[in-house]
This record gives sequence, C-alpha cells and structure tokens, in this order.
Amino acid sequence: MRIILLGVPGAGKGTQARFICDVFHIPLISTGDMLRNAINAGTELGGEVKEIISAGALVSDDIIIDLVKERISQSDCENGFLFDGFPRTIPQADALYKTGIKIDYIVEICVEDEEVVTRLSGRRIHPESGRTYHVVYNPPKIAEKDDLTGEDLIQRADDNKAVIRERLRIYYNQTQPLVNYYQSLSDVHEEKDVPQLICIQGKGTVEDIKEEVLRALGK
Repeated sequence: MRIILLGVPGAGKGTQARFICDVFHIPLISTGDMLRNAINAGTELGGEVKEIISAGALVSDDIIIDLVKERISQSDCENGFLFDGFPRTIPQADALYKTGIKIDYIVEICVEDEEVVTRLSGRRIHPESGRTYHVVYNPPKIAEKDDLTGEDLIQRADDNKAVIRERLRIYYNQTQPLVNYYQSLSDVHEEKDVPQLICIQGKGTVEDIKEEVLRALGK
C-alpha cells in the first residue's frame, strides 16, 4: 500500500496517517524525516544534503527524489509507505511519476477553510508538558489555564488567524494543484500504475473519518 496524503494545514492528516500506518504496517515518511535520516546515516547523499542545509540553501527537487528512492529501498518499506508532505509541488510530483515509483492512492482530506481557522486558532498548549486544549472542542476547566498545574496556556505563533490564512493561501497555490495533476493522470492514462484519487470529507469525529479513510482503502 503506497499512499500520498494531502490536505490543508489542520485537516487532521497527522492523526489519520498514524491510523493508516498502523493498519497497513507501513512507515510514515515526510521530507523532514528523509533529510534527517540521510544526514544521520552519513551516506554520500546525506553529506551532500548536510552541506546544502548548512549553507542555508534549499534542497533541490532532484536531491529530494534521490532521497525518496534511497528511503523506500529500505526494508521497512517492503509493504509500502505513506508520504506526508511530499510531493509538495507539481515538479516534485512529475519527477516522482517519471521515476516509475508506483503510488496506489492519493488520499486528500478535505476541510472547509473556516473550519480550519476555527480548529487551529482555538488551540491552546501547556508549554511544559505539551498538553493540548481547544477553546471550543476540548476547553480547559478554567479558561486559559492547564487542568493539572493551573499554569497559563499559550497560543502558538503559527495558530494566529492571519498566519493560518497565509498557510492556507500557500497550500492552495503550491500543493492543491497536485489534486488536478493526479486527476489528469487518471484521465489521460489507463495504466494500472496511475494512482487512484480519493477525497475524504474531514467532518465528524476522528473515528468517523478514520473509518471512511480505511473503507476507501479497502479495509
């Protein structure tokens, strides 16, 4: 089971990714993970990545694709893998497709913008423990205070409404076009190696969404 997971920030991708990986016994792979693993492994490619990052430059799409090929050749990917955060752009998706790496499903978790803003802007965190609350969905017993310590909760800087809307804008400009890209592959090609595009409405409880995702993936 080889899956690419898409969705706006706050769509709940991380939660659903863990469920999918547990059920299908596949690793969750992100671009950040690939970069860190390559550097820590001390491979030739990892050394190249380390130099680029140390210089403050961006890692090219070609190197990202090489990292993908290196990562999925490892034994834990024998049953498949789930990409979260990759590909981010059409050039990356096109490069991945041209490598011949088979992807079975593109799973997009769809959530309305205003719901995303409500979800993310309402988050509150206890910085010492990492305990998370939500002013609407999971409020603390005393407003803005941690239930266990009574200490102040904080709002992460990137959970500000203006920042959230900017993150959404970037997603729609850079990543949302991937849905159209994969749809066009399905329309033009009939080969079995073209991934199936699935849209899951990210509404309801976490368990409801989990069941819908797994049902769409044949579980």
